[in-house]
Amino acid sequence: MRRVHLVVLWHMHQPQYRDPETGRYVLPWTRLHALKDYWGMVEMLREFPNFHATCNVVPSLGMQLEEYASGNFNEPWFSLAFKNGEELTREDKAEIIARAFQVNHERLMSRWPRFAELFEWSRPAGGAQALVSFTLRDWRDLQLLSQLAWMEESWFETDDVVSRLSTKGKDYTEKDKSALRKKQLEFLGLVLPAYRDAAQRGQIEISTTPFYHPILPLICDSDIARVANPATPLPRRAYRRPEDAREQLQLAREYHERVFGVKPAGLWPSEGSVSDQALTIASEEGFKWFGTDEGVLGRTLNVGFFRDGNGIPANADRLYKPWRVQLAGNSIAGLFRDHHLSDLVGFVYSRMDGKAAAADLHNRMRHLGESMQGDQPLTICLFLDGENAWEYYPGNGRAFLREFYGRIQGDQDFRALTATEAIAAAGEIPVTTGIFPASWINANFDVWIGHPEDVAAWELLWDAREAYARAFEARKQGRADAPTGTALKEARESLLAAEGSDWCWWFGPEHSTANDAEFDALFRKLLTAIYLALGQVAPEELAKPIKRKPEHAVQLAPTGQLKINIDGRDTSYFEWLGAGLYSPERRGGSMHGRVFYLHEMRYGFEEERFCVRIDPFVEALGELEDPEFRITIGGAEEVTLVVHLERGHVRGFAVEKGLVCLLNPKLVAEAAFERVLEVAIHKDQIDFRGQRKLRLGVALWHGGLPVDVLPAEGFLDVSLGEENWAWPPEW
Repeated sequence: MRRVHLVVLWHMHQPQYRDPETGRYVLPWTRLHALKDYWGMVEMLREFPNFHATCNVVPSLGMQLEEYASGNFNEPWFSLAFKNGEELTREDKAEIIARAFQVNHERLMSRWPRFAELFEWSRPAGGAQALVSFTLRDWRDLQLLSQLAWMEESWFETDDVVSRLSTKGKDYTEKDKSALRKKQLEFLGLVLPAYRDAAQRGQIEISTTPFYHPILPLICDSDIARVANPATPLPRRAYRRPEDAREQLQLAREYHERVFGVKPAGLWPSEGSVSDQALTIASEEGFKWFGTDEGVLGRTLNVGFFRDGNGIPANADRLYKPWRVQLAGNSIAGLFRDHHLSDLVGFVYSRMDGKAAAADLHNRMRHLGESMQGDQPLTICLFLDGENAWEYYPGNGRAFLREFYGRIQGDQDFRALTATEAIAAAGEIPVTTGIFPASWINANFDVWIGHPEDVAAWELLWDAREAYARAFEARKQGRADAPTGTALKEARESLLAAEGSDWCWWFGPEHSTANDAEFDALFRKLLTAIYLALGQVAPEELAKPIKRKPEHAVQLAPTGQLKINIDGRDTSYFEWLGAGLYSPERRGGSMHGRVFYLHEMRYGFEEERFCVRIDPFVEALGELEDPEFRITIGGAEEVTLVVHLERGHVRGFAVEKGLVCLLNPKLVAEAAFERVLEVAIHKDQIDFRGQRKLRLGVALWHGGLPVDVLPAEGFLDVSLGEENWAWPPEW
């Protein structure tokens, strides 16, 4: 087989959470991920000395890690989590209820039954009941468990304090809280030294990102977004500040050299965002390589990388190698991530056994090496976040990573290399003159400039940037009304932070969290701080939220009994008119690097059958070869319809009950697909004795892996009873 050179890049990033006015950390995610992910991700590599990797540390994250490591930081949630339980005010308690349960419930919360118990007790009246019903014991346990859940996995076994507190599980004392607080402060100081050490021993290369994680092509010229998507809405005045893009890169290089002792060779442009102008500046500033997504390469070369049933991409020889981008008198090497394999790690393997998932990933890459002809090595790139996926994995993903690292290290046909090593070992590198301007998400910039909320943010940023430019010019001319040099420096810092990508990430419909309001407010505070530093009055618009409260999913209960012709077509407007509906806010295509295939679901009851309709994103589904739908209906026991598609039609289907397939499924069920999937199953196959509701969930599988689910949480409750246009419960 062809030798495989594997480039794994873990991207470590959090936005700047410090309030420019108060210096407080508005949100705690830098601290919590430092404790749970950042140290462990690099330290675990010690066990696999021949596995080399690239770790990308965004300077705005590193700056925060330094402040946390000093112990001299102001984070209200940290203070509140360790505050004496007897001194908690009503406001404190309300804040604890709001913050403590922002954790993965399935993997992290469930580890401690007491934590899950407190969550259930907190739910009545939206948490209001807990404010009066929780005892001092409850508050202490909640404070400590909300922090213990974020500790590095290995510390539960190797650290005496963390292990003892985890085993104890409840009935914590103020002394216990003090011990965990001390441990957190100790552990925060370990993070950056671990990266320096790993780089010095040659096991990792540390790359960087423009300082505050801006989308460089849009900072250079926001109108560039129209190249990738001519329909993208744009601000009425183009944002064109290439000098800011250059400064973001210069500051990143200077920070990296100060903290890690060497200049960075490589650049992970924020969100893999590139353009000729941005890469020209990067090469002029001394960067030797950059990384982005296969979608950008595909649009650059005008080719596709669609996978066949065995996972082999079309034009694979063009994907699995570095490319050199020639830009007038400059050039820079590019590495292009395998989007499909990276997404498996980010979104799919968490649902599988860790060892089985690692074996699947290893085997897929071996299959690439065995199937492709040629002498040069295949350079396969896995690039993804180094923190966000792991809370969805059992044991924070450590079993998966250990098995994967071990398999690659033990395979003589593989070499796990840093980015610089892989480029040097690739042999002759082909050249392209220019790069298509896009990001790693859908090969466009729509997430950051594709919605009226994004456009509003860019308009406000443009105004603040112009205010700064006028003040800078006044200072340059020596005018009496000009701000001081210190004031200009303060304004400049807030401006660069406001240029970061994270604010527009949360604007628009694509992404939402419980902290949307904080992100919105922090962006507007950064802009306000620019005016205040310059001695100017901030515009009134900065007092108004940009983000509209999202509606995560439209859910409608059935309003009538159905009569469905199972033919896989939208036969008429009236056919599914009385059905229940579950319609989440999602777009087809890639979102946060993820592809959604399932759009919405309708369901309802006939007199003798339960019917379900699945509307996919047709274009996205069409890229999958022979996918499989699994519709699970849960009553006293579960029954699953497994529908196999072949070339866009139902090849066959099975009915599973208790993991046993019925011999003649067509006697009890129907399934059809053309533009939509329609299925019906007979009433006598669903055990709803003693049940007041059924549970309904749909999963889409491809290549033996689950690739999408509806609802995202797993199951939708479907109430029984004639008042719900459903069968009456049987008792």
